[in-house]
Amino acid sequence: MTRKYKLNLKQALIIVFVVAVGFSGCKKYLDINQNPNNPDKVDPPLLLPTVEAAISQVIGNSFQVYGNMWAQYWTQSPLSSQYKAIDEYSPVNTDFNNAWLNLYRVALINSDLIINSPELKMENIKGIAYVMKAYSFQVATDAFGDVPVAQALQSTSNLNPKYDAQQVVYDSIFVYINKALPLLNVSDAISPGTQDLIFQGDMTKWIAFANTLELRAYLRLAIKDPATAQAGIAALYKTSPTFLTQDATITYTSTGGNENPFYNEMISPTLNKTQNVVASSTIVTALQKNNDPRLSKFFFLYNNNAAGDTVTSIPQGYYVIDAYKVVSPPSALVGGRALDPNSATAPVKLISATESYFLQAEAVARGWATGTVTTLYKQGMQASFTATGVGDATMFIDTAKSGLPALTHAGTNVDTLVKAIITQKYYAMCGFQGFEAWTEWRRTGYPTFFTTSGASIIAAGQKPLRMLYPNSELVSNSNYPGTVPVYTPVWWGLPNP
Repeated sequence: MTRKYKLNLKQALIIVFVVAVGFSGCKKYLDINQNPNNPDKVDPPLLLPTVEAAISQVIGNSFQVYGNMWAQYWTQSPLSSQYKAIDEYSPVNTDFNNAWLNLYRVALINSDLIINSPELKMENIKGIAYVMKAYSFQVATDAFGDVPVAQALQSTSNLNPKYDAQQVVYDSIFVYINKALPLLNVSDAISPGTQDLIFQGDMTKWIAFANTLELRAYLRLAIKDPATAQAGIAALYKTSPTFLTQDATITYTSTGGNENPFYNEMISPTLNKTQNVVASSTIVTALQKNNDPRLSKFFFLYNNNAAGDTVTSIPQGYYVIDAYKVVSPPSALVGGRALDPNSATAPVKLISATESYFLQAEAVARGWATGTVTTLYKQGMQASFTATGVGDATMFIDTAKSGLPALTHAGTNVDTLVKAIITQKYYAMCGFQGFEAWTEWRRTGYPTFFTTSGASIIAAGQKPLRMLYPNSELVSNSNYPGTVPVYTPVWWGLPNP
């Protein structure tokens, strides 16, 4: 069943922009005690693209920068200065105002408005809203640790929501996913159609997304709470779940207002097409050791300071030591090259097909799910090669040290199998899913070749393990838990990866 609606991506992004005036520049923001949309009665399909666009704005802009730099894909350019504090491991809490606002005051509040709408035949759209609610809370808690959940969306009835422990947040994530699935399976509900910016109303894909998100969430607990993770994954597999075989993504256009969020930030008057992020030697060296053909897809090629055939890099945080060196920027494929308008159309990947296969491979490697590790591992690598336009990965998989040999040499040792899987997932996420790659490193300690930023101003050997609570919470929420240093692990994280 379909119904026509008229809110497009640009309009959704404008609503998001009202809340977040830009990651890099203006520190003004709306009073978080006010709902920026303030809809008394709105059709759920009209709210849905706003929810999806808000989440993508977070993952595709501020968390894209922080994630890719702290995952050591990108580092600050020696020729600019915008993100020096990130390489110094000394962010300021105002940097996270906009991300928090987009998650809570746009994505989550509007998800709840959809869920609580009295309109009939909205089961599918409500199911999507539950999935987006689960996804948003996972992003929030993975970034910040303890966050408000139970009292978070009570609007004017509670302006000071208490913070829930991260374990409780994860319990809520599973509840929301389980509420989503039966709603997504209703066959005679009104379809959101093109108002759904991610799957255009395809419920089969949304069910696969929900299952993949649930698998991701349980695996996040694999080291901290293996009993819960194992039981949850076993229960999930008893339902014969489908998982994503394509990216869950919003694709942007080159039309004004519809660009990739990070590219839109780079071409803003504040940054004025300045190239602030460049290739980190951490990832470049690792890919070069394996003769990985994806390297030239992740980064722009230079030769004697001009377009050419070489990826140049600097060690993480060496923007002072290597001052004035021209370094390869991220490619337009990942939306990271300021001077390439093709960056405008780079997608924001909420969960990728590559990630889906590697999640399944890990679940099987741990003995918690059915399937073949080798097959899923190969599928994950092939999905990455396809996404980067490299083509058939068969020869690379069979011969590269980081490919099948890494898995084969692991034998049946679970830790070694997981190391091979997570390391290969790390390579695949370069530029596309920096926040998730950094998060997986915090969970597993893989890959093992991270260095400490040369610009770090915190204690020797320490690295960032969380983001700071935003200043907006400090000034407005009496239940603000206080400043937690960036080197303090979140509940599920390793203390010293």
